[in-house]
Parts: sequence; structure tokens; C-alpha cells
Amino acid sequence: MEYRIDGIKYNIFDPTGNITALVETPVAVEAQPGLAERIMEKHPHVEQVGFVRKLYDKENGFDMELRMAGGEFCGNASMCAGVWYTEQMTKEGPVRGTEADRNQAKKVVLRVSGAKGPVEVRLSKTAENLYSTTIRMPQALDITKRSFSVGNLTEELPVVRLEGISHIIIQSDPMYSLLMGDCKTAGKTVREWCGQLNAEGLGLMFLQKESEEYVLTPLVYVPGSGTVFWENSCASGSCAVAMYLTTRFGKKVDVTLREPGGVLRVVCDPAVPGAWLEGRVRM
Repeated sequence: MEYRIDGIKYNIFDPTGNITALVETPVAVEAQPGLAERIMEKHPHVEQVGFVRKLYDKENGFDMELRMAGGEFCGNASMCAGVWYTEQMTKEGPVRGTEADRNQAKKVVLRVSGAKGPVEVRLSKTAENLYSTTIRMPQALDITKRSFSVGNLTEELPVVRLEGISHIIIQSDPMYSLLMGDCKTAGKTVREWCGQLNAEGLGLMFLQKESEEYVLTPLVYVPGSGTVFWENSCASGSCAVAMYLTTRFGKKVDVTLREPGGVLRVVCDPAVPGAWLEGRVRM
């Protein structure tokens, strides 16, 4: 559905519950955080805001550009941007062929804030207003362990540093219980740890193994926009978890993550840089 605020046009998408607004009216970079705040005030369920435009840059392989309000990288917003671009191209030109032809898989290549290289999204329309999406996520810059403290508790935790955002994986019972049980402390902690890492954005990925699947609860802080959210799903955090598990087990992993907003699947192979993440985007 299309919305406007002071003549500025935007759309709202649902990528596994991580509700995302994409603004298509040109907005100066310095004005983007303020506008994002206004949109999130108007729509309290919106967790993040990005700004999109078509590039027509076939020479460099880009179809479009996505810049997040805080300048961070976001996988879920990238999948939404791929859907937005596909819908725009469908509206602009005559659509030929059968219904199956129109709904066949497509590829969109994005230039995204926080990512140095192109980000590829593959998608197909599976129902009215619903897309099945797969995104090629960039390889982690490094995976290390660092000591972090909260209150009187200090633990070594894995840090997965990606382009545009970093994630800390929290599986240990004491740290997990402390932060999951106190939202105020968790919000303060993610800000402090982001400063310690000098990161463009930081996610705390609370991870638990239940039977054959993992349960993931993401908390994400973006200094550029000043937002802290317990997100319904986090694409980059999900990939960070898969990359960490691949390093830990020393083999390819195909992991299903049950998150508050639904399920994401990530395939990560140590022989191939990056990871493939599968999800759904509802308009």
C-alpha cells in the first residue's frame, strides 16, 4: 500500500515481520533520519526505513540503490527493495506472456548502504502481494571472540563483523538470561558494546537450540538513526549466526531459524564466500 507524508511517497513491506518502509521520493541524506523518525511515529509497527531509487546502471550491473536511514546494511530491507523494483518495472511497461511468465523468478542487483559490492536478490511472486525471496549476503569481514561486561558479569562472546553492521552471538545461559529478562539493561548494553566495537550498527543475536532448529531473538541498534529494536526478524543477524556456526563446526550448514516474526533459512558453505538467505516479503 502506498502512503504519503508531506508529499513524500513511501511503501510498507513485511519481510518475516521486520516491518520496513521504503521511501521512493528523493530525500537529502541529512534529512533522512528525521523523516524516518516521523514515519516510525506514524506507523509504530515499522522497525526501519530505507530510501530507494532506480539506477539504470547496467554498465556496473546495478538495477537500483537502497540507502538505510542510518547508513547501515540491512538484508531484509534489501529483499523489500528487490520487490519494490520488480513491482515498479511491472507498472511502467506492458506485461506480456502468461501468468506463469509474469510470476517467474527474477533477479535484481542492488547497491546498498554499508555494502561495498553488489547485493543480489532473487524473487518470484507466489501469491497476490507475496514474494518468495533469496538474497546473497556478503561474506563476514571477520569472526572473533571478545570479552564483554554487563554489571558484574564478563564473558567471551563471538563477534561477526559484516559490512555495515556487526553482530554478537549470545548463547551462554548467564548473559542470555540477564539481558533477555531486562529490556532496559539490554538496550543500554547494546549501545555501550556498539561504542566499544566502533561499529556502524550492532545486533545482539540471542540464540537457543531447540530440537532440530534454532530460536533466534534479535536486538538491533543503529547509531545513525538512533533506533533500538527487538526485531521480529533480522536477515544480517541470521546470516551472522550461520557464518559463526560454519566456522565453529568447520563445515557447510543449512540452518532454519525461528524468529518472532517467522522462519528464515540460511545456507552457508565455507568453500563459497557469503551466504544465501531465504525468506518471504509481503506487500
